[in-house]
Amino acid sequence: MFMWSRAARAEPPPSCPMHSSKTREKEKESCPVAKSQSAEAMMAMAKSGQEKEKLNSSNQMPEVSQRPMEGQRRRLSTYRVESTIPKGEYQPSHQLEGKETWTYPSPQQFYNAMKRKGYTPNEADMNQVVAIHNTVNEKTWEKVMEWESLHLNKCPNPRLEKFSGKANDLSSKARIMTWLGYTAPFDRHDWVVDRCGTKVRYIIDFYTGTPMAGMPISMHLDVRPAPDSAGAVMDHVRMMGRSLRQWIFG
Repeated sequence: MFMWSRAARAEPPPSCPMHSSKTREKEKESCPVAKSQSAEAMMAMAKSGQEKEKLNSSNQMPEVSQRPMEGQRRRLSTYRVESTIPKGEYQPSHQLEGKETWTYPSPQQFYNAMKRKGYTPNEADMNQVVAIHNTVNEKTWEKVMEWESLHLNKCPNPRLEKFSGKANDLSSKARIMTWLGYTAPFDRHDWVVDRCGTKVRYIIDFYTGTPMAGMPISMHLDVRPAPDSAGAVMDHVRMMGRSLRQWIFG
């Protein structure tokens, strides 16, 4: 889940391969923000003394425990930050009841999830990793809201219903871009937004950006509604017209 429009102003953990365009090919990097919660990865849960946890069928994420992992050397925070992203009617078990917005995982939960997926996370990095993860999700929602602004007259308060990671499933646009010689995205998420009763699927492709001075992490997010309905296609046309007007008239 991520992005800063073009770049992030945060220093990544030393082991985080944020600058590499070959992230999809690397083996078990210890940085989680370059990977999605794919079903295949989550099925490969660690079994060293840990209980086997069920996957949430809506997003292929496990119900992550707050308990320290076996062999963990330092205590990690179990505090969970509340996002500004409104939550839909669906209530996954990893979310806190009675909350109007989504709640982010704690450093301990993030660490546990990484260990189960086979990563070797550095405990000292977890606070920073979670902060990056949370900020990227907030920026992603801002991008979604740019599209939803086309419908604010009919639905002023859209909500995020659910999400899923699809790192191994290239979107049609990303596939075409790779045919044209562009680098493939290192991750993909699909978000389902509840537009006052209408469910709208968004595709988010994450690309490694060009590092710039003072911005050690550089990512680009391509956020758009999936073109799976006439309304979504029309939104693409309207957004193109808006961008063209801004380019012409400033």
